[in-house]
Amino acid sequence: MWSFLSAVDKIFDDLLLRESIFINREVLTHDYVPDELPHREEEISKLAYILASALKGGKPSNVFMYGKTGTGKTAVARYVLKKLADRASVIGMNVSFAYVNCRYRKTNYRVLAKICEELGCSGVPSTGLPTDVVFDKLRNFIERLNRLVIVILDELDWLVRNSGDDTLYQLTRINNDLENSKVSIIGITNDLKFREYLDSRVLSSLSEESIVFKPYNSEQLYDILKMRTQLAFKDGVVSEEALKLAAALAAQEHGDARRAIDLLRVAGEIADRRGDNKLTAEHIMLAQKQVDRDIIEMVIRKLPQQEQLVLLAITVLNNGDGQITTGSVKKVYEKICELLGYKPITLRRLNDILADLEMLGIITATIKSMGRYGRTRIIRLEVPRDILIGVLSEDEKYNEILSKNILN
Repeated sequence: MWSFLSAVDKIFDDLLLRESIFINREVLTHDYVPDELPHREEEISKLAYILASALKGGKPSNVFMYGKTGTGKTAVARYVLKKLADRASVIGMNVSFAYVNCRYRKTNYRVLAKICEELGCSGVPSTGLPTDVVFDKLRNFIERLNRLVIVILDELDWLVRNSGDDTLYQLTRINNDLENSKVSIIGITNDLKFREYLDSRVLSSLSEESIVFKPYNSEQLYDILKMRTQLAFKDGVVSEEALKLAAALAAQEHGDARRAIDLLRVAGEIADRRGDNKLTAEHIMLAQKQVDRDIIEMVIRKLPQQEQLVLLAITVLNNGDGQITTGSVKKVYEKICELLGYKPITLRRLNDILADLEMLGIITATIKSMGRYGRTRIIRLEVPRDILIGVLSEDEKYNEILSKNILN
């Protein structure tokens, strides 16, 4: 024990004594909103024009922002809303904001509870009340605020796909019951077909304007990284080759700026740990492996239990012979539920989960014709099986399943 503690102390001492290549690593985090957002001037202007009516006491149109992950949707929304809040403060106007990431709060209740929390509406527990009671509390609280409230629903498709569009419909209709306050919605989604999931009554109530974000190309990502490098690192420590490589790798991933910034941050951390005073292309390549693994592990750990059980079934099947079909996944999934004492979901819900796992990039599911037997999905894992086993095995019950041969 003593020797282990001494080894840990030595690691801490070495890091404290070693000179870091960073001057501010916070600018390489997802929450950081820079003073400039290069190559998003058009989108910023469009959103600013839509929201500008708020400064004259009007209710801005609802806005939907579409685009792949890492195309700057959330950053643009936060950037413009910060500017709006600053200007509203100068002219003595009150505006409140509520931000909810629906990916991590996929039920109507949890989304409404988070909006209440963001606005300062107390008395709403994390669970336990009927959803309509929570909405009534929220509506009455907003009315007492006597101001414009802008609700940002990030990754809104996750809520609609998992719990329907009732909450979205309620929020689009809330202004009919308000006299002293107004509510505008900013919906952010990675799914360009999102409107297809919505009921006609929701579509007619939205009256929204749309902003579509195109993926960044390699040159644009390079500009973004160059700007962040000047804020995050000491002068001259990041090589041009490293910046160009990080930009090129992220451009391959549908122009994902988040991935480019993650590569740069992790590469810097690797260089720091090794005591290197220069960040090179080698560090970027090492960072790519670590970022890929970290992202996969984080996503799997945050999956709801039923999605983990379906993924567990696919992982078990991936070690067998033959193609993995929806039918075989259902069969193994139901066997796992029986062994672990869980109630299995319906085939329709299982298909929804497979679609979610495909959207996350964990699997691909290709439709294949089986002739007179109809059609089925052929499922293939898109992440290394050893990573899945490593994460799923952290749960003792899942580890027990993986250690058995339940295919026979």
